[in-house]
Amino acid sequence: MILVVGLGNPGPRYAETRHNAGFKVIDRLVERAGGASFREKFHGHFSQVTVDGASLGLLKPLTFMNESGRSVQPAMQHFKLPLDSLLVVHDEIDLPFADVRLKQGGGDAGNRGIRSISGSIGPNYTRLRVGIGRPPTDFQGDVADFVLQAFPLAERDELHAALDRAADAVVLMATRGISVAMNATNQRKVR
Repeated sequence: MILVVGLGNPGPRYAETRHNAGFKVIDRLVERAGGASFREKFHGHFSQVTVDGASLGLLKPLTFMNESGRSVQPAMQHFKLPLDSLLVVHDEIDLPFADVRLKQGGGDAGNRGIRSISGSIGPNYTRLRVGIGRPPTDFQGDVADFVLQAFPLAERDELHAALDRAADAVVLMATRGISVAMNATNQRKVR
């Protein structure tokens, strides 16, 4: 089993925000599995599904982004999973909007959810980054304000395509391995 953790913040206030891109990828995987029932476990919502032959544990931490490690660490311990069986899906401000990239290990690039997980289990796990882009130059506010905004209607079609590519990357990693998934996923998107 691959444990797929989608990062985000719980509750309706945050549901459509850029910071909840990880939750949205989990929701897309649930759709592909034909639906799933989540139960509260590991300080989050957890479900086990099969998608295109891939056995996936899906976890949405309910700890809020900044304390995601409190959810991931007990799930990893419970299933006795090595770090190469963990895939964390999160928004990435340093990627152009709707780009999707896989990477192994590394720093947190200012993402406090990644920082929390790395502090709990170490940094050597795979990340699936969903690009949300940087705030436009005329944006009134700071980066935190930007990531907590909803995706505008004009971006919804491109967002749905990115979520599909992200779900494809998860299934590819689970069925064919990280190298194949990285080669297929990390090709530059043509605009």
